[in-house]
Amino acid sequence: MTAFEPSSAPGSSDAFGSSGAPGTDSHDAVVLAGGAARRLGGADKPGVRVGGRALLDRVLAACSGAAVTVVVAEPRPTARPVEWAREDPPGGGPLAALDAGLWHTTAEYVVVLSADLPFLDRETVRKLLTSLHQGGSEGVLLTDPGGRDQPLVAAYRRSALRRELTALRAEHGELTGLPLRRLTGALELTRITDPVASFDCDTWDDIAAARARIREHGHVLDEWITAVKDELGIDLDVDTDVLLDLARDAAHGVARPAAPLTTFLVGYAAGRAEGGPEAVAEAARKAAALALRWAAEAGSAGPDAG
Repeated sequence: MTAFEPSSAPGSSDAFGSSGAPGTDSHDAVVLAGGAARRLGGADKPGVRVGGRALLDRVLAACSGAAVTVVVAEPRPTARPVEWAREDPPGGGPLAALDAGLWHTTAEYVVVLSADLPFLDRETVRKLLTSLHQGGSEGVLLTDPGGRDQPLVAAYRRSALRRELTALRAEHGELTGLPLRRLTGALELTRITDPVASFDCDTWDDIAAARARIREHGHVLDEWITAVKDELGIDLDVDTDVLLDLARDAAHGVARPAAPLTTFLVGYAAGRAEGGPEAVAEAARKAAALALRWAAEAGSAGPDAG
């Protein structure tokens, strides 16, 4: 898949959102990251970087609200702490990998993801969980622009997965080599179309398309800020428009180098205050007011200037 369309806007609140919703113990996550990546020539696909971040780390950021996140693969350094699992024997396919990861989970709802989803975000995960929580189905998955199911971009009821995995093992003796559709075909599923979040990187052309998209004008700033926060271990959502306005005021009213230095000092002040987004906004407001007073003085020589 190479075409991109805008994601639908998320709702203002839902069962797993920030307004009176269940806590992070509402769901667990299983990320499958142990495939052979044959269409990438056997490259380490979870470690391939898009926007400066490994594909696996991008997916882990999207499911960071899970109480337990299990990655089914050989252990490796990751930006977020996870539990590790491995199917036996390794390379047994996605069904065996899912079963291995599921044993490490206990929550009623489980998000199941592949490790090659560069545009998956927390809002999409929340949308899947909300639909599952509010509906009567056993799973909610994304479909791509062609209408194809993406069972590894989904949320399921853990009890339904366990039931069908147990039945398949009883029928076949083992899960190794069985296709994932043997599981999903037995579940009652709800489908959501999302051409962006469902985009997965199977080929080097897909990797190139993903890398190109995040550098488009409408995406590059958000992608960069997210990458910086991930690199620095910062989980803080701030109003970037406020900071950009502050930088503009400092650059125009004082001097161009004042812009980056002022925004740095605002962040430092908010950090010293051990505050969240509100502390950043308040420090930015004070600095912006100072920049405006500074600029006003330049236009007046009177004693009451500013």
